Order: sequence, then C-alpha cells, then structure tokens
Amino acid sequence: MTKPLNAFIFDLDGVITDTAEYHFLAWQALAEDIGITFTREDNEELKGISRMESLEKILEIGGRTGDFSNEEKEALAAKKNDHYLTLIQKISPSDILPGMKEFIFTIKEKGLKLGLASASKNAFTVMEALGLKDEFDIIVDAKTVINGKPHPEVFLTAAKHLGVDPVTCIGVEDAVAGVEAIKGSNMFAVAIGPKEAFPKADMVYEKTEDVSFDEIVSKFQQS
Repeated sequence: MTKPLNAFIFDLDGVITDTAEYHFLAWQALAEDIGITFTREDNEELKGISRMESLEKILEIGGRTGDFSNEEKEALAAKKNDHYLTLIQKISPSDILPGMKEFIFTIKEKGLKLGLASASKNAFTVMEALGLKDEFDIIVDAKTVINGKPHPEVFLTAAKHLGVDPVTCIGVEDAVAGVEAIKGSNMFAVAIGPKEAFPKADMVYEKTEDVSFDEIVSKFQQS
C-alpha cells in the first residue's frame, strides 16, 4: 500500500532564502557595540537557534555572560532585530535560493499542503518580500511557539494547523537542530548541506538546486 503523503513543511533561512548574511551583519554590529569580536566562524554556532539563545552564545564568546540583566538582554536583542529588519528591506523574489521556487510550485501542483516552520520572528516579513507568503497554507514562526528547535514544537504546530498527521509530512531543513526537530516530530527529514553534517536525516542534498521532488517522494514511500 502506498504510504500517504499530505504535506511538505519547510524551514526558511538557508532553505528557501539565505538571510544568514543579514543576521550575521546585524549580530556583528551589536557585538561590536558591546566590545565583543564576532566572526563568521562564530556565526555558524547560531544556525537554527532562537534570537535570545543567539545573544547568550555571543555573550559567552565575548566572556560577558552575566554582565546584563534580562531587561538589558531584551533591549540588545531588539536592537539587533531593528538592524536586521533594515537590512532585509532589500530582499526580493530574486533572493529565492536556486531551484526552490520550482520545487515549491511542483508541490502545489501535486495538491499537497505547504507549511513553513521557522525559528525567525520575521518569517512573515521575509516570505512577503519573496512573493511566497500566499503560496503557503500555514506559517509558524518563533512568535507562535514556546520551544525553539531542536524541540519539535514548531513542526508539530505546523502539522496541526495543516490538519495532517506528522508521519504524512516531509520536513526540509538546513540546520542540525532543525533536522532533530523534524525527526522528533516523526516526520521524514530532508537536509540541505554537507552530507557528513546530517547523519540523522533521511535524505541529504548538498545544494538547493539538487533537490528532486520525485526522488524525495520515492524515498519517503520506501521509508
């Protein structure tokens, strides 16, 4: 019997578009403001985690853990976000990663549901700028859930809003924490990135342009 497939649920950053550079520049500027040197290598540690967790990592890198009250941390995170929002004003549909627009439209053509499960609080803004917001049946972002990835809540919430069983969903991610969240929600996990980084994923594609709808569905049916 054919295994039922009802939906694809995507992460945003690094899968549909790459706002990582804007996040990096905004975090780097904030770090400099408080006397911390923040490098691109450091930035790799922030992949897939929430804004406040990212701030804690930066404070740890700079040896300033415990130097700020919770209110001050909230203010620092808000300052970073304001800078980020200014930077992403230049995002347009041309910033959709290679192959992903075609992939998304193939999913739509097949009559499957589309969900977004993002760690970003600005997912709606970014999806609107990309011209993709109306293509998705549900967008779940960091404002909607309590627990960030690797907790499965964001993917489970998306499946719930779509009205589908998580085991009939395929999740697409580019972060280890995101793949853990997908697997924790009993979904089939497709990862984008280096194969060695994703031992828990069901399938791995090095680049977005390599993603194949037919190949993924075939592997899903066999799982």
